[in-house]
Amino acid sequence: MAQSVVLTGMVLQTMPVGEYDKRITLLTRERGKVTAFARGARRPNSALLAASAPFAFGEFELYEGRSSYSVIKAEIGNYFRELTADLENTYYGFYFLEMADYVTQENNDEQEVLKLLYQSLRAIESASIPNRLVRRIYELRMLVINGIYPNVFTCQGCGKETELTVFSVVRAGMICRDCQSKGHVIEVNDSTLYTLQYIVTAKLEQLYTFTVSEEVLCRLEKIMDSYLKKYMVHTFKSEQFLAM
Repeated sequence: MAQSVVLTGMVLQTMPVGEYDKRITLLTRERGKVTAFARGARRPNSALLAASAPFAFGEFELYEGRSSYSVIKAEIGNYFRELTADLENTYYGFYFLEMADYVTQENNDEQEVLKLLYQSLRAIESASIPNRLVRRIYELRMLVINGIYPNVFTCQGCGKETELTVFSVVRAGMICRDCQSKGHVIEVNDSTLYTLQYIVTAKLEQLYTFTVSEEVLCRLEKIMDSYLKKYMVHTFKSEQFLAM
């Protein structure tokens, strides 16, 4: 017999099913990522029309069947309408949703990812710091949550904590002046190093409370692009729009 459950989460993606239905992917606080069917959600007068759209965040009441969920109703607390009103912001938002979908699993504890996703979308919506910086903070912190982030505190060669001058993608972290060798490395100044360390260790609520110079941002972009290419081998469809 089907049971009803109430889950708090966000719609990551939606797909049309049949003539009037949708299949949605939810990232939830209680059960990680789940897939649910929203019957009749594509009808113009459906109560689930807006609630089954990407970015919708709130409480979803679902029937829990043997092999799938069905959406009964939803109480949405945030549609992120200000974000979706701006085309560039929307591109960044979809990129964040897509990455969250890629790194999460069903029936897994994904609370930290959900919190990071929500706060990152709010940062994009508020425009308090540049979208480019929000993106790099989001990417690095997502790597931290998933345990595949680079070592930005000690030299990957000797373990020294000082004179960390270059970032090595191959060695997945910082290299000191003494251990530096030829190869693909990215020079890192003190400001960039501090930024990397702050993103890795800061409380979630304090992640989006700072800005950096254009020079630091460019170095950060170069580091993250190279690192993600090697350690997160996946092509995100929405990423192509961010380069436009």
